Amino acid sequence: MHKRSMFLPLHQSVEYSLLYRTAIYVVLDPTPFSKSGYMWVPMKHKSSGGRRPKKKIYQRVHELDRVMDLQKKPSLIMQLKSIIQSQKHQSLLLRDLEKEVGFVQKWNIMGVIEKYPSIFRVTGGNRTPPCVTLTEKAEKIAADEAEARKEMEPILIKNLRKLLMMSVDCRVLMEKIEFIESELGLPKDFKKSLIPKYPEFFSVKDVNGRAYLQLENWDSSLAVTAREQNLVRKGVPDSKGYTKKVRVAKDGNFSGPFAFRMNFSAGFRPNKSYLEEVQRWQKMEFPSPYLNARRFEIADPKARKRVVAVLHELLSLTMEKRMTSAQLDAFHAEYMLPSRLLLCLIKHHAIFYITNKGGKSTVFLKEAYDGSTLIDKCPLLMFNDKFVALSGRRDINAFNGMSLSQIVS
Repeated sequence: MHKRSMFLPLHQSVEYSLLYRTAIYVVLDPTPFSKSGYMWVPMKHKSSGGRRPKKKIYQRVHELDRVMDLQKKPSLIMQLKSIIQSQKHQSLLLRDLEKEVGFVQKWNIMGVIEKYPSIFRVTGGNRTPPCVTLTEKAEKIAADEAEARKEMEPILIKNLRKLLMMSVDCRVLMEKIEFIESELGLPKDFKKSLIPKYPEFFSVKDVNGRAYLQLENWDSSLAVTAREQNLVRKGVPDSKGYTKKVRVAKDGNFSGPFAFRMNFSAGFRPNKSYLEEVQRWQKMEFPSPYLNARRFEIADPKARKRVVAVLHELLSLTMEKRMTSAQLDAFHAEYMLPSRLLLCLIKHHAIFYITNKGGKSTVFLKEAYDGSTLIDKCPLLMFNDKFVALSGRRDINAFNGMSLSQIVS
């Protein structure tokens, strides 16, 4: 992308080095609630050798950090499964593994092959080049993927349409869709296998020599956010009747049509005045994310709250309700996101969580998780879980006492 990035990667930013350093307190920029513009968090100060201690802190959520660790094994298993299935004879020569995944990842994959003989079987040796295939049981479960993909198709089409409907011109650069295809659950060949099947919804337009995915028709029934759907399920009425004063909830949550689900970190202890500001913000009306962003002035508090709704909806459209910071940044122009997006996410730490686990900074939608567990899973994720569950059993005699490295050599 030729545009100068408006969202520096966390590892390049000053905020990053402060956010995740153990027991180091960081100064946050203005919160959306306070008139003074700062979030004052009560805390105990450690000795700083005579220096003035910082007064604000960004709380870590260890359960969400753990999500990134828990996904390492499944991602490697599913990656190798896909590589094997892409081979002509459903068998991968181990000597070709480095060509597929690179030198460093090769050793991680080899560790997975050796550790999970219930999923992967190594054959050959001596005069025959060793190769890896799926076990018979793994092949049977892998056959269910086609059905899961079939169930996913209407979900993918709906989410793609919503993604385009939120953009200012109802179109998105095709390479940006490809950038988040795995997060959305799209097949790698979606441009050929999926888009042409729905000409009534999509078209591919050439704009200044670049391919864009264009929305062909607007459907007002889709212009409803995941947040609004959750409120309907809970039976929350419309905005009338919210003029009377109600008790401030300690967790920041409020039952109203313009409220977001709040989830403060365990160590965060807001005082009453802070919670009252939160409640005022929760009650504030704001325009729908599906209205064109060009109609609103970003300085308007309602427009700033709308940005939170846009980010909330973007994450809700993904399978695992999370995206990397680089992926969010890629859609800066399409959704007119704020230039200081990192600070916007930090301000709304009760709604979003940023972690640097897994080598990339990742933004989570907090309400989508119960601890480290994703609450609602799509058919494709349920299939992935079923396949990865095969790794629960381990046959220590799978290689007759030999390591995989010995077999390969």
